[in-house]
Amino acid sequence: MGNKRSDYISWDEYFMGVAKLSGMRSKDPSTQVGCCIVSQDNKILSMGYNGLPRGCSDDTFPWSREGEDPLETKYVYTVHSELNAILNYRGGSLEGAKLYVSLFPCNECAKAIIQSGIKEVIYAENKYEDTPAVQASMRMFNAAGVSYHPYQATEREICIRL
Repeated sequence: MGNKRSDYISWDEYFMGVAKLSGMRSKDPSTQVGCCIVSQDNKILSMGYNGLPRGCSDDTFPWSREGEDPLETKYVYTVHSELNAILNYRGGSLEGAKLYVSLFPCNECAKAIIQSGIKEVIYAENKYEDTPAVQASMRMFNAAGVSYHPYQATEREICIRL
């Protein structure tokens, strides 16, 4: 009997990799965010990425970040990856699940995370940590008992040829 491989990826690497790969489905030209929700026994429950709601064409709605008219920017139309992953789940309760996401959740997504029963958030980046939206997320997570921490990057490079 031979020895098993020793260079396999960890659960955290796997799930953050799935989250980042999901983000690559986003049509947003400036920000691609992906999310992967996982059960307590390390089963993938759902995935999501930032994009427009079903039935809203990504060819006709705006992707601009700035503009005088808010209706001509992406912000009033896009669904964030975390909310998409929560809404995509069809299996019942997310109570006690973990959420892997490439960007720290905004306050609106934090509300959905808390309400769905997710208890842990692992994030790759928190580039907006000084904004009111992220500060509010942290405050709500702390109050609701949702733990959050940065993903511990391993610097492992994973190449997938398609």
